[in-house]
Amino acid sequence: TAETPATCRDIHGQVEFPGEPETSLDVFFGFLDEGVASPESSCVSGDGFEALANDEEDGGPSEAEESRAFWESQEHLVQATLCRTTSIESRIRQATKECLMELNWNDSQCECLNSAPGGCRSCLRRDVCDRLRRNGFNCAICKSKWRSSPDIPAGEHTYLEVVDESCPKKGAVRVIIELNFRAEFEMARACEGYNRLIRRLPEVFVGKAERLRPLIKALCVAAKRCTKEKRIHMGPWRKHKYMQAKWLGACERSPPGPLPAGLSVRPPKPRASMLTFDMLEKLPKSQCTAVEVV
Repeated sequence: TAETPATCRDIHGQVEFPGEPETSLDVFFGFLDEGVASPESSCVSGDGFEALANDEEDGGPSEAEESRAFWESQEHLVQATLCRTTSIESRIRQATKECLMELNWNDSQCECLNSAPGGCRSCLRRDVCDRLRRNGFNCAICKSKWRSSPDIPAGEHTYLEVVDESCPKKGAVRVIIELNFRAEFEMARACEGYNRLIRRLPEVFVGKAERLRPLIKALCVAAKRCTKEKRIHMGPWRKHKYMQAKWLGACERSPPGPLPAGLSVRPPKPRASMLTFDMLEKLPKSQCTAVEVV
């Protein structure tokens, strides 16, 4: 399926799904259905951040003006990248959204020993993966690991991946699902330009590896610029090579495992209250006595 830009409407720095009633999960995804490109997004080239990544002063605009231009360009670049999608990505994104709605993400309680308000990420990741597999998607839990090098420390990361092979001509298409995407790039003591850029990111990322690669690069360029403006040290875990290793490096792929022994599947959230519970339907007829209330 040909890749097409999507219509985007910017509401207070967040992307809204056009033609759909807005839900709490819409702002988590920050992705759109296929449509027509917005003029603002289509005017940004894919390499727009390359020229602005140069930290040398050339005696041109003032430092404040140059900084403002950089952050505006980064926002447009990130927005344009997020607004592009394919039918495969849209299908997997919608299925993921429905899974999260079924799990009632905001109010769920996991059953593991590390339970916390809202449920833990590990249980949520396993539940989403399991539901996507039951819906016919080749989904698996991926764990990437990398060794330390002179540039970056060793680390590991876990995320979801769907491999779509519906189009034999294109071969296998790898779609990455990151349930905690925005938090991966948040930074303490960041400048306002960087914070504003991060607020544009979706909480849940669903997209092809080819879409994630330029997004990571742009965000790492922004992180480097932020640390320079704030005159703070940039940790090696924020470097481009480290962030790439999380989702684009070698990984182990496995289906969701069973719950630990003695633990049950997350119970469904009750939908009825005692105010609407009909006791007459549950008690034997012989025990029912009509009582007049005066």
